[in-house]
Amino acid sequence: MHGWLRPNGFDVVRLVRSVAAIASVLSLVACEAGPFWSKAPPPVVETSSAKASDDYIIGSGDSLSIFVYRNPDLSEEAVAVRPDGRISTPLIEDIVASGKTPTQLAREIEQRLTKFIQEPNVTVIVRGFIGPPDRQVRVIGEATDPVALPYRDHMTLLDVMIATKGLTKYAAGNRAVIVRTDPDGKRQSIRVRLNDLTKDGDIGQNVEMKPGDTLIIPQTWF
Repeated sequence: MHGWLRPNGFDVVRLVRSVAAIASVLSLVACEAGPFWSKAPPPVVETSSAKASDDYIIGSGDSLSIFVYRNPDLSEEAVAVRPDGRISTPLIEDIVASGKTPTQLAREIEQRLTKFIQEPNVTVIVRGFIGPPDRQVRVIGEATDPVALPYRDHMTLLDVMIATKGLTKYAAGNRAVIVRTDPDGKRQSIRVRLNDLTKDGDIGQNVEMKPGDTLIIPQTWF
């Protein structure tokens, strides 16, 4: 009667039951583990400290534009940050700008202006960049144009030499030194060979600069 269930001596009912059991086990495993395509790496969370480090800090010598919305008489196209770190604008005789971001300074100016106008809206734009001393790269000695430069990300020694228009004819470029202060306050001297870099194209001398570096270029000995 059940001969059709055993073709060639094979039990079809047992096969069906086995397949069903295997499918049930696989289904349970899939539910617990989830589909393989759903396994994605956790998102990278950007910390607030890394974001904050990107904000520009105003320094003495910077040039600012102060824009007060709907109040052109209170706006200024070019306001220099004095050596004491302060600026003066219409109705505000003295306000500290150095050490603040443009946004922070704008909010403080708004607070000062509330004594004179309703709901002031202020924007501060940095036009000329120098930055605070600990974010500058200084060049002294036998550079054509010794100067303090605002540090920018991935600035190299070659960038500094281009900005200072190279060496004078009296420079002992291969005896130049970069003076660097570590975060713990320890000072170190890094010898660099500027002649090899600028005249011979030795890219191995093109070291990366750090904020606060001072490049000293001595005079040659005759």
